[in-house]
Amino acid sequence: MNTMDIHEILKYLPHRYPLLLVDKVLSIETGKSIVAVKSVSINEPFFQGHFPHHPVMPGVLIVEAMAQAAALLTLKSGGESNKEDTVYYFVGIDNVRFKKPVMPGDQLILKVSIDREIKGLWKYSARAEVDDQLVTEAKLMCTARSV
Repeated sequence: MNTMDIHEILKYLPHRYPLLLVDKVLSIETGKSIVAVKSVSINEPFFQGHFPHHPVMPGVLIVEAMAQAAALLTLKSGGESNKEDTVYYFVGIDNVRFKKPVMPGDQLILKVSIDREIKGLWKYSARAEVDDQLVTEAKLMCTARSV
């Protein structure tokens, strides 16, 4: 098992503020699964408008955080050899379910596993949890492209 701090994450993901949504990797089993963390702060720019009277993390950003964890898993698993020139794109998102709102102060635990890879199309099962409770789950499909 491996871990990654923010400095190593920045070497793999092209995302930067305000769209970098993975703060740390707690564990990674190459070719299989990853557990990562997104610490949700009231200082996130999206809370200014979503919603000022009741701040809730937008569901699309939770899904994006899961996708970023999936990209880290794939890159660390040797899915693409030239990580600096590779961008991951969503191809599909299926069976998304939002079970509970994510609020400022929550620590979002992102759990992603590889279901399969066929001809450059990666399929994942992803879930996000707060305090060991499921908040979001989805099936993700991504592909890598050199830029």
